Amino acid sequence: MSLASLTSCSQTLVYYSSSKPPPSPPQHPPPPYSFLTHAHNSPLIPTTLIPVSTLKLSPCSPTLLTNVNWVPRRNRFLPANSADSDAQNESATGENGGNPSTSLLSFLCPLLKLFSGGDPSQERNFTLEVATSSLSTLARFPWGSRSLSNNMDSQEITTLDPPLRLQLFEFEACPFCRRVREALTELDLSVEVYPCPKGSVRHREMVKRFGGKELFPFLIDPNTGISMYESGEIVKYLFQQYGKDRKPSVGLLESTLFTGWMPTILRAGRGLTLWEKASPDPPPKKLELYSYENNPYARIVREALCELELPYILQNVGEGSLRSKLLEASGSKEVPYLIDPNTSTHVGDYKKILSYLFQTYSAATLV
Repeated sequence: MSLASLTSCSQTLVYYSSSKPPPSPPQHPPPPYSFLTHAHNSPLIPTTLIPVSTLKLSPCSPTLLTNVNWVPRRNRFLPANSADSDAQNESATGENGGNPSTSLLSFLCPLLKLFSGGDPSQERNFTLEVATSSLSTLARFPWGSRSLSNNMDSQEITTLDPPLRLQLFEFEACPFCRRVREALTELDLSVEVYPCPKGSVRHREMVKRFGGKELFPFLIDPNTGISMYESGEIVKYLFQQYGKDRKPSVGLLESTLFTGWMPTILRAGRGLTLWEKASPDPPPKKLELYSYENNPYARIVREALCELELPYILQNVGEGSLRSKLLEASGSKEVPYLIDPNTSTHVGDYKKILSYLFQTYSAATLV
């Protein structure tokens, strides 16, 4: 080939390569999404809206049905590297398996049931009940006993609660659910509680439909459209959203791994499994319970509500709570105090509450 031909060929190649578009820069995955740092309209994660009408809900969830029309999928948070991500699975059903924490709870369940008082509706040794519940209170002292609103300027408090109540899916014996309830007491927030004991026939199915996984606790905040797992993340979110610039204490976040199991063990698994004679249908209206997390008598009542899978409005009235006036207006100065709008019943003594609940909401009674 002549020199002229080589030169012409070279020019043609140069022209061809220069006419091609420049190579695309290397693609990198987007940074992990954080509900703490990105607004709802963030373009990082596409929003897929799921009509609530397509979900099969319990009739005990009117707030979710009437006030929230869409559940944003991108606001469903499942952080993989949270401090208690492994431990959260121990609060699952046990069918998920494969996790050491899940195996631990699965191992403890039959033992706790063996040493429990048996049928929760039967006559109890209340001296032993109060003693073990009081020891549980000491194990979690000082968390979940007082409201931080006691130290706030009254001008900072514009309302007791957000416009729409938070919704918490949990079960009483779960140590990580306990962490969230302690935070709710400190923040003086009321919440709709949907108990999810092992063997649950209603609320665990709702969690799987809303969040995709049967893990607990699971929080829905209809005020912001956020739904999330992981107790540590939930506590941080609650304090950021409703804590008036306060932050959760290190003890509240870290102590669960060390002493959070004590009430579960001391109470021998009360509030862990569904009572076999519980009514399969929820009452038309939610019950209302005035309580605070670390009260030993209120704990016994919450365990019964969980074993009966009764949804209820939890009115937290820790020491210094601004909600105390509501309790007094209801006719009591002490917790626990139960209001059942379905039967117009108001009852304050924990023994009477237990008797009322198991007599009123057993399957045999409602037949």
